[in-house]
Amino acid sequence: MTIRHISFLTPGNFPDDAPREGLEKSLRLFEAGERLGFDGGWVRSRHLERGVASAATFLAAASQRTKQIELGSGVIQLGYENPFRLAEDLATVDVLSGGRLQAGISAGPPGHGPLLGERLFDFDPSGIDFSHARALRLRDNLKGEIFGPEDVLVPSPAGNQRPRLHPVSPGLTERLWYGGGSLRSAEWAGRNGFHILIGNVCQGEETDDFFVAQKAQLDRFHAHWSAPYAPRVALGRVVVPLDSASPRSREKHLTFAAGRNDRTLEPQGDRRILFSRDLVGSSDQIVEWLAKDPILPDVSEFRLELPYDLDLEDYEQILGDFVGKIAPRLGWKHALSAA
Repeated sequence: MTIRHISFLTPGNFPDDAPREGLEKSLRLFEAGERLGFDGGWVRSRHLERGVASAATFLAAASQRTKQIELGSGVIQLGYENPFRLAEDLATVDVLSGGRLQAGISAGPPGHGPLLGERLFDFDPSGIDFSHARALRLRDNLKGEIFGPEDVLVPSPAGNQRPRLHPVSPGLTERLWYGGGSLRSAEWAGRNGFHILIGNVCQGEETDDFFVAQKAQLDRFHAHWSAPYAPRVALGRVVVPLDSASPRSREKHLTFAAGRNDRTLEPQGDRRILFSRDLVGSSDQIVEWLAKDPILPDVSEFRLELPYDLDLEDYEQILGDFVGKIAPRLGWKHALSAA
């Protein structure tokens, strides 16, 4: 096993009537993950759901509750964002965290755009470029280059200044990730120097086999990598060890997995979406299953993807069992034991 870096991905869900309590528990999960030795903590970013819609805002808070753990967004959908304003937010989070931000993004039109209409769009969205070029605009903004001719100044009580994005956080442009799931997105990420996030969902373009499809995407990414820094690949799988779970939680986890199994049996929808199955069982069973995962030998970073709507205690149990009983058998070493 070759895993050297482990992280977790949480949905950040909260009850409709208690959002503050739910978000607070998600922040405490980041604290728990850091105590346990996780190298990274990621939060899903979704819209019109009971979850984290503003990853930058949430991670800014997490930056003040942690000291070492990487902080990731998985992923910010650029169709909902202005590339300049988002760059300001991400740079601010990176500065607050001391350079720990891993900014995961995706391109494409906003999924709920037709529903939101003028709540989101200022004009006809058919004239908006939602392509991968939007991601490059975001990165260009993060470079902190001066805007406009030399004689252009921004008046300020602190003194006239040349216009540029503030704050500038050196190195953030090399910590941008793309949520891949197709051959096209994997190739684009490699060509443009975006690290890649691959998980338990991908597009079956040339095969009905999830692992064959994902391996082809990963190979395409590496074949087109052109940046001067090393590429990173974070492999995500839904993993729920039951070793320390209560009887109630065991039943809930097993029911959850059973309810999602049918989607793994064949491609779903017009885009032929493929799913890998959730790994719910004892740590021994999970290690056995992961040993048969053909993608695992090709990566060194593993993301533990957490189910939705669990109690904080359940999430902490999953993280604890994974760190103590699974991660070391994947090749990972706790920072303290590796020192």
